[in-house]
Amino acid sequence: MSRVGKAPISLPANVQVSVSKGNLVTVKGPKGELSQQVDSDIQVEVENGVLNVKRPTEQKRHRALHGLYRALLNNMVQGVTEGFVKELELVGVGYRASNTGQLLELTLGYSHPIYFYLPEEIKVSTSQEKGKNPIIRLESSDKQLIGQVAAKIRAMRKPEPYKGKGVKYVDEILRRKAGKSAGK
Repeated sequence: MSRVGKAPISLPANVQVSVSKGNLVTVKGPKGELSQQVDSDIQVEVENGVLNVKRPTEQKRHRALHGLYRALLNNMVQGVTEGFVKELELVGVGYRASNTGQLLELTLGYSHPIYFYLPEEIKVSTSQEKGKNPIIRLESSDKQLIGQVAAKIRAMRKPEPYKGKGVKYVDEILRRKAGKSAGK
C-alpha cells in the first residue's frame, strides 16, 4: 500500500467536498473553491469528515495515481483553509518591485522595466524597507498556480552564484562560488 495514498485526509468543519459523476472533486472553504479531475480508476470517498482515496488494483499505474491524487486533494483542502504563501527577494543594486492591483512592475537591471500581469486567484503585495532588499509576497489557495507564477518571476533574473544577485525565494539557500584569485 502507498504510505501517502492510504493516509486519510481529515476535513475541517468549514470545508465541503463534493464528488460529481465524472470523478470531479470540488473543495469549498473560507479561502475559495478548487476543483480537480481525478482518474476514473481511483475512488474518492467522503465519510464522517474524512476523505479517503482508494485504488482498485496493485498495478504500477494505480499505485502511482493513488499517492498523486491523495497529495493533490490534501493540498486543495489545505489551500482553501489556510492558503499558501511564497515570498521572493530581489537582491541587487537598483532592483525594485511595485504593484498596481494585479500588475507587477519589476526593475531588474535590464534596459527596460518588466511588467508581469498576475492571475486573479493570486494576491500580490510588495514591500521595500530602507536598508533591506525588496520583497514580493504572493498568496493563493492554489499551490500549483502560486508555485508556477513564483518560478516565472524568479526565472526573469535567476540568482547568480558569485554575488547572489537576482530574484530568489526568501528561504532559499544559494551555493556561492569563490571568484578569481589574484595572479601574483
